[in-house]
Amino acid sequence: MWLTRRFKHCPSCGAAVEYRVPADDNRERATCTACGSIHYENPINVVGTLPVWGEGPDAKVLLCKRAIEPRYGLWTLPAGFLELGETAAEGALRETDEEAGARIELLPLYGLMNVVKVGQIHLFYRARLLSTEFNPGPETLEARLFGEHEVPWDELAFRTVRETLQRFFEDRRLGRPFALHSADII
Repeated sequence: MWLTRRFKHCPSCGAAVEYRVPADDNRERATCTACGSIHYENPINVVGTLPVWGEGPDAKVLLCKRAIEPRYGLWTLPAGFLELGETAAEGALRETDEEAGARIELLPLYGLMNVVKVGQIHLFYRARLLSTEFNPGPETLEARLFGEHEVPWDELAFRTVRETLQRFFEDRRLGRPFALHSADII
């Protein structure tokens, strides 16, 4: 089942919309029956970080235990929805602060995951932790550092988090440069 965020009313004027393929288009769109505005339903961006403390085989990653649904009580990287008016990098910094209260230096984009079934795109930046003191916000039960063999792999909240962590630890083990990884999660 594909996620749909179906419009019922026009955001411009409030009238009912109907779904049809507009002229010069090839997809069904929400079209206002009164003002004719066409409204597009596009993926939501989720932005976050892969915060790391230390280097080499002793490096640890910061995970947050969720205090909200979905997936209450499971572990995730600090991440959340990108807000209007901010860049992906700004959103990743904000989410890391809100969820973990962690001070970081943002590094290059590391993971881009298309989560087609839920209409989301997840973007994870590598980040260097500047301190091991955390102050989790209300969406986080606990923020904690984990080495590769300490990660609670069976308690991770999302497949995108698992993929990002697996690729990070593999890159580190093999001595590969940390380049951008992308994946389609269908």
